[in-house]
Amino acid sequence: MKKIICIFCVFISTHAFGQEIITNNIAVNEAFRLAVRTVDINTRRDILAAGADYGGEWTRDISINSWNGASLLRPKVAEKSLWSITLNRDTIGHQYWDKIIWVIAVYNHYLVTGDKKFLEQAYKCSANTMNALEQQELDKNYGLFKGPSVFNDGIAAYPEPIYEPANNSSSVLDHKNSAYIKCLSTNCVYYGAYIALSKMSRILDAGKIITGNYERKAYNLKQEILKYFYNNDSNSFNYLIDQNGHAYKAQEGLGLSFAVIFNIIDGNKAKELIAHAVVSKYGITSIYPDFPRNSEQKPGRHNNIIWPMVNGFFAKAAIVAGNDTMFNKELYNLTHLALDEDKGDYNFREVYNPYSGKPDGGWQANGDKYPEYHWDSCKLQTWSATAYISMVLNGIIGLQPNERSLAFAPYLPAGISNIRLKSLAYRNAVLDISIKGKNKVIKTFSVDGKQQKNHFISSAMQGKHTIVIDMN
Repeated sequence: MKKIICIFCVFISTHAFGQEIITNNIAVNEAFRLAVRTVDINTRRDILAAGADYGGEWTRDISINSWNGASLLRPKVAEKSLWSITLNRDTIGHQYWDKIIWVIAVYNHYLVTGDKKFLEQAYKCSANTMNALEQQELDKNYGLFKGPSVFNDGIAAYPEPIYEPANNSSSVLDHKNSAYIKCLSTNCVYYGAYIALSKMSRILDAGKIITGNYERKAYNLKQEILKYFYNNDSNSFNYLIDQNGHAYKAQEGLGLSFAVIFNIIDGNKAKELIAHAVVSKYGITSIYPDFPRNSEQKPGRHNNIIWPMVNGFFAKAAIVAGNDTMFNKELYNLTHLALDEDKGDYNFREVYNPYSGKPDGGWQANGDKYPEYHWDSCKLQTWSATAYISMVLNGIIGLQPNERSLAFAPYLPAGISNIRLKSLAYRNAVLDISIKGKNKVIKTFSVDGKQQKNHFISSAMQGKHTIVIDMN
């Protein structure tokens, strides 16, 4: 009875807000509805909170949630939330090392809304923040930005000597050496932010010199990322460079995902990188393998453990690289983690155990000595839900927003042979999208009953339109 009531409430909420998917896969339908419902539950005073047990003060959470679907499905909420984490709309606020991800989110927000006034303000805020971070955090000896890895604000994400065993604080910033490290995911985000700044400056006619400077800085940073993090012989990336200049050769799930998503590595190398990634039974873990102080019995909170937000980006990287197998695994793993009675039980939780699939917040700091450092896995976590939303919208339906168009590159995995997305608001249009068939070769693409060779619609389109895609 519990599940029937939950499904019914979720259906009513999703349908009422004008977005509903219908596929021949009941579990995917229910998980998507649950994900959208989670976003709405966590919207408080039009600000998107990180989860049921958190507020909305984290720049990374709001940015990632906007990027992964809130800007498209809930644009007004996303806009207010994005501004809420700035200082007077002049600079980006909160924890310094990964706040630049906001730049990527606001550029994406413009792509799906077309709001040029928003873009003008967001560009100034982005440029001001990047300038300050270049002065404060760029290590000129490496050409890389300093600071912890994206979202990993707990010391459980770091090996010794960054982690100080005698220091019982769970905060990475309380471990002094964290200020001097360079991490893969963080530098990939800076690269993505430079690319976004170059595109925003061009749209706003800021001048060829300014746009060229951002492009040059992006190029230089990409070369340094490949120089210091990439291992050509093994086609793998290091996780971080510690304060002593030592490269730590662990797999950072978010870092390698961003490296592919931002095309720092592409082609066959990207496809092989995704194919050879170490993935647990329930999906890729945050950082593999376990640090010596952690184990299967005591997984580190940010170490070898599942954060669905990371899985969402890994799924997106799999789509970019053309690795259908990995995308399928992450899609259906997260479906089960959210819905199964012995796992999320119709709840997108914050963290899951990679061995059992059960919600598990993991261990932070010295768990043997201080048992209170075993954390809970919080309920109704927004970025776990938006990770799933992105899997469906950007992965299965294949939405690709651009400056002048919305392109489609669908992929129907095994288990789904048709999908319909009703009443999707895109800029000044409302779209009813139907896709049928299998795999990812488009046989016919029609808009309002008229077939067209190009698989996109103009961003200037207005009113209601029906898009039908038949896959070969």
